Amino acid sequence: MDNNEITIAAGGNVKWRWPSVHPEGMKFGLIAVGITAILFLVGWDILGWLMLIVTIWVFAFFRDPVRAVPQDENAIVAPADGLVTLIQRVPPPREMAGANGLGDQPLIRVSIFMSVFDVHINRTPIGGTVKSVVYISGKFLNADLDKASEDNERQHILVERHDGLRIGFTQIAGLVARRIVPFVKPGDMVAAGQRIGLIRFGSRVDVYLPAGTAPRVILGQRTVAGETILGQIGDPRVVPGIQQ
Repeated sequence: MDNNEITIAAGGNVKWRWPSVHPEGMKFGLIAVGITAILFLVGWDILGWLMLIVTIWVFAFFRDPVRAVPQDENAIVAPADGLVTLIQRVPPPREMAGANGLGDQPLIRVSIFMSVFDVHINRTPIGGTVKSVVYISGKFLNADLDKASEDNERQHILVERHDGLRIGFTQIAGLVARRIVPFVKPGDMVAAGQRIGLIRFGSRVDVYLPAGTAPRVILGQRTVAGETILGQIGDPRVVPGIQQ
C-alpha cells in the first residue's frame, strides 16, 4: 500500500492533514527558495517578499493530497480537480478511435479546466490496463477553448477494464502549461483514482464517457480528482442541475 493511501472503515476517524508535495515539484520549489534567499541576502527585501509568495505558490501548485476513491467498478471518477467547462458529444480523437480503441461513433466528452490554483496531479477514471499513451506536440492556446482538444500539446491515455470496456482521457497543456509529465506507460495496471501524471501550470483534461453513459456532473460544477463521480457506466440517466 502506498504511504499516501489509507483505509476508511465505518466508525473510523479521519483527520485533516497538510498535503505532501510531489517529488516532481520539489526542484522547482527549492530553486524558488534559493532565489528568495539570495534576494534577502543582497538587501532587496521587497523583491524577496514577493519571491517568498511565489515560492509558497510553487509548493502549493505541486501539492499531492490524499483522496478517498469510491470503490464502485461502474463509477467513472474525475481525473482532475477543476471546473467542468464543456460537455459535448464529439467523435473520439483519431489516436484513440477504431476497433482497438473507443470506436468511431461520437461519445460524450467532459472537459475539466484546471486553473493555476488547482491540484495538478491527474488520476485515472477507472481501473484496468493502460493500453496506450500517445503524446502529441502542439500549440499552447487557452485550455478553456474548445479547439484546445485538437490544437494544443496533449497526451491521450486509453485504459481497458477487465471486461474489455475502454475509457479514454486526454491531458491538454494550456496557455501557461509547458510540460505534460506521465507516471504510467502501456501495459501498466492501474486502480481507479490512481495517479497517472501531471501537467505543469494550468491545463485541462478531457474524458470520453463510454456509449450509453450519461454525465453525472453539470456545467460549472467543480470536480475533485479521484472522488467526484462523472458517470456510472451503462447509466443513461441525465442528472439535472442549476447554478445558485
